Amino acid sequence: MKQMEVWLMKGNVQKLVLVIKGLETGNTLERWMFNCESTGVRNAQDSSQIRSDKSQKEITQEIQAIIRQITASVTFLPLLNEPCSFDLLVYADTDAEVPMTWEDSDPCNIENSEEVKLRSFNTKIHKVDAMVAYRLDADEI
Repeated sequence: MKQMEVWLMKGNVQKLVLVIKGLETGNTLERWMFNCESTGVRNAQDSSQIRSDKSQKEITQEIQAIIRQITASVTFLPLLNEPCSFDLLVYADTDAEVPMTWEDSDPCNIENSEEVKLRSFNTKIHKVDAMVAYRLDADEI
């Protein structure tokens, strides 16, 4: 997570994707995407000095709204009927320094998925758009 903080503060992260896969089938069941746009980072000389003019309270409220929406998504997401694992995919700039312990991955896309756009939030340093894609049960197709 320390690497993520460094990349976020340098504006190197384009997208974060949380992938949920079935252990038995290996199928990607859900794909939570968070597109990150660096709005106030790129031109800064020292990333430790970057500050948002938006209050911490406003930022916290926007993040809480997304968390509530993610929690409420249980009402439309299909049940996961098998043990699952998750992976975090980071789409970073090509010039970002990648730790040796990290490895490349396929995008884990879901064919014929349903997609739901979630709320966005903006810290004035980063703008984050969220979306979830999920596999429909065979009965629902």
